[in-house]
Amino acid sequence: MTPDLLYSEAEEDLRTAVRSLLTAHGAPASVLARAEDGQPYDTGLWQTLATGMGTAGLLVPEKLGGQGATAREAAVVLEELGRTVADVPFLTSAVLAVRALVGCDTGRAEVAAPLTALAGGRQVGALAVPLPTAPGAPVPPSVRAEATGSGRALLTGTVNAVAGAAGAGVLIVPTDTGLHSVDAAAEGVTVTPLTPLDLTRPIARITFSAAPATLLAGPERSRTALDAALLTAAGLLASEQLGVAEWCLAETVRYAGERRQFGRPIGSFQALKHRLAALWLDIASARATARNAADALATDAPDTAIAVAVAQSRCSEVAVRAAEECVQLHGGLGMTWEHPAHLYLKRAKTGVTALGTPAHHRRSLAQLADVPGPVA
Repeated sequence: MTPDLLYSEAEEDLRTAVRSLLTAHGAPASVLARAEDGQPYDTGLWQTLATGMGTAGLLVPEKLGGQGATAREAAVVLEELGRTVADVPFLTSAVLAVRALVGCDTGRAEVAAPLTALAGGRQVGALAVPLPTAPGAPVPPSVRAEATGSGRALLTGTVNAVAGAAGAGVLIVPTDTGLHSVDAAAEGVTVTPLTPLDLTRPIARITFSAAPATLLAGPERSRTALDAALLTAAGLLASEQLGVAEWCLAETVRYAGERRQFGRPIGSFQALKHRLAALWLDIASARATARNAADALATDAPDTAIAVAVAQSRCSEVAVRAAEECVQLHGGLGMTWEHPAHLYLKRAKTGVTALGTPAHHRRSLAQLADVPGPVA
């Protein structure tokens, strides 16, 4: 069955609502101001987006207080967040952490309680894996769990480069014995912010020293839940990268129509027309791959892993190219701190290594499609 990659009326309505909110509260200038203050994310915007609009629970079943929506709706939200490089923990909390919990036994109170809190926006979660971790790649646990009885344990170890850990209230932690939940404010938990390239998506080091934890799933189920969370996040990250690229193209076209040189707009020069037209074609193809990945995730298609690998290997590179063109074609203005172009370039550059590099996804695609590599 051929997937329908067009946006539905409900998805367009969701886009309109999210874009209106972000236009009013998430302008790049305000994002830059908060980044300079060192805030982990915009708490006011997140509360409105997560609770007021219910986006925190898009991927959570209705019986657990969520919206019961699909990856297609989450992809629309991420496109709009990419257009504004909004500093909110949607990808890290509403996608990564939520999807990991959904993969556990939601009939257990230990799983349902944090999942319901995340869905309602009352808590912010983070999956304690390094941001570069790719779906399908082995994730050697760096945290050891010592069982204390009745599903409780004490965790010891360190996880580096965790996105969304700063400001999170609950941590979902893979260990040597399964998946555990940890209160980020508990004794024995230390979250140390690291210096990121992308100021709008902070990362941190999490250190556990006999930190109390609750078992969510055993080794086998936790591996399945973790794989599903990483695959979903990688597929939806492509939609965020699409949004980054679309803003960069639109802003560059606008500037090229206003900036005058030699008595005419620079956008009228043929060389610039060709560059922008080529970028438009790249973004059009990236949009198709991102939509296909979102639809495959939403319908649990048998070729979902292939769709995600194609989308990630394409969209991450297109986002970087669009951001680089945006900076270069703005000339000296594009190199200033005050212009938001650098925020998009940094988000795009970080996205290249997040949840697997393009090279990793192409290697995965070759294996999934049974395409042999070059013969030495």
